[in-house]
Amino acid sequence: MVHLTQLPPEILHNILSHVDPEDTGYIRQTCRYLLTFMDGNRALFRELYYRTLVSPAQPATHCAYLLDEPPTTDLDWEKEIRDYVRLRHICLSHGGLDKNKDAVNHHSHHRRTRAVSSELPFVHDVTTRLLSRSARSVPSRPARSVTHAPSRNAAVLAEFFADEGNRNAFLSRSFIFERARGERKDFSDPPRPEHQMSAHLHCLYGMPLLKHGRTRSSRMYPFACSKVYDLREYTEHTHWGPFMGDGSLRVDWEKVEAILLVLRSNIKNKSLDSFSIFSHFWDKPFAGPWEGSYIPWPPAAEREEEQSELERRDPYNVSGTWLRVVCFLDYNDFFSYNFPIGDETPDNVPRPVLDTFEATRLILMKIHVTDITDPEEGDGDGPVVHFKGFSRSLDSSWDDNADSDLRGRIRCYGEVFFLGFSVFWVVRERNFADLEGIKGTARMTPEGEVRWTTYSIFGGQERWKSEGIQIGGRRSARGVVGNWFEKDYDPHGPCGPTAFWKISDREPQSDDHQVELNDFLPIVDGYEQDFELDLEHEHEHIHDHEDEHEHEHVGDEGQAGDDDDDEEGHAEVYIPVDVEFVEIDG
Repeated sequence: MVHLTQLPPEILHNILSHVDPEDTGYIRQTCRYLLTFMDGNRALFRELYYRTLVSPAQPATHCAYLLDEPPTTDLDWEKEIRDYVRLRHICLSHGGLDKNKDAVNHHSHHRRTRAVSSELPFVHDVTTRLLSRSARSVPSRPARSVTHAPSRNAAVLAEFFADEGNRNAFLSRSFIFERARGERKDFSDPPRPEHQMSAHLHCLYGMPLLKHGRTRSSRMYPFACSKVYDLREYTEHTHWGPFMGDGSLRVDWEKVEAILLVLRSNIKNKSLDSFSIFSHFWDKPFAGPWEGSYIPWPPAAEREEEQSELERRDPYNVSGTWLRVVCFLDYNDFFSYNFPIGDETPDNVPRPVLDTFEATRLILMKIHVTDITDPEEGDGDGPVVHFKGFSRSLDSSWDDNADSDLRGRIRCYGEVFFLGFSVFWVVRERNFADLEGIKGTARMTPEGEVRWTTYSIFGGQERWKSEGIQIGGRRSARGVVGNWFEKDYDPHGPCGPTAFWKISDREPQSDDHQVELNDFLPIVDGYEQDFELDLEHEHEHIHDHEDEHEHEHVGDEGQAGDDDDDEEGHAEVYIPVDVEFVEIDG
């Protein structure tokens, strides 16, 4: 009988390429011959990676955690397998313990969590590498509201972090979580690198953990608000954005983490996550936080010939329609919080927790590229893309206490265009009279992140500015997260959190000065059929009002009706929505 070590190298290679990746470490320890054969055997580990982790012929139970095919073959395959096996072991072994934590002593469980969290630098490194190699965009969307490509890597990571123990060990080790748990008593200690690593992982996870425990007092919102609305965070060195205070434009992931916590709290409070366009990002882990994850819509093949030269050269995929969320405090509350009487709070000590009411606004942005220039001093590698367009608030008003069956009234001149807060519904395309201008730039930072700067224009004058970073990199579906503030950097504020993500691309022959039906289809995804039967009836209702208007004004030029209900060309449509009254004058 021929021993394994006596087989020809090509046969031994074929045998070893079928072993489970976890067993490679044991095989290397069996004898010096196999150790020598496997060490540095790039071809063997490359085949093992593809055969067992990417496309096994018959996936076994232990090979259920499959990965995407890497976009490059220039990898250290042995290291990739070894690191992936170690990550899986860390997450699954800790998860198994956490599921049975009721059977172990609380203190021993706490020590175990601490021990596992010491693996944070390794977990951060491997997780970010896996996400950077996730599947790029696919030709078409499975649904209009699904804007990010499916990824095995993301699914595997979501499985690893589905366990509460892993989330506690790796996603909640930043400063604000330490503060919330009462672990930070001395604020003079300098920030630790682990704070940024954990916050970065939490941001990539994308589904902010709104509690650090299971009690009502464990809410993270007041601690996140304390950071987001603290004016001391907004300085020239931070560019008034989510950057470090040393002027380097390195991303401060703890700031981004706090912004995401505040935004998700408000999104859930407003029940916006009942819409697919929100839930796909805010209620699902690892929803597209990698470069190139955005799925074009309409499909790129339908737009390629019609794209402008600037759009073809744009590496950030700026042109299109973006959905934006903005939160803000009442200015009296904001001012009182930042400028209390007799304030002597040291700069290194956070302000008290802030648990108050915020307003939330939804904004539709439609932008297009206007110019592409070379990077400026202080920028990273990559061009500066300039854009402009307009924005429109989608929710004029609402009552937080409104019943879900409350009926909303829409008033407009001529055609009807409806945007409900609980059900967004487009009756017909419509130009808005109260569109506001927007302009800005997208560029790379020296660190390699995508930095977005926007200006909101009212009455032809710049009023508000925002600075943000695109989580995941260029063409990431996860979108941009950052801060808004007064464009002249008023030291008295106001300021607050914002985020926006792309929902559709610029249509061929699109009118860049008009909101069109296709701009809203991703928002209403899943609700169209609810109103198919009502649509024809509502159109008849509109035309009846138009006919009445024509008869009323024949031969009676200049006679005006009642100011409230009989305005020229006025139409009323009653639809069940979670908003008392929306008035759109066009």
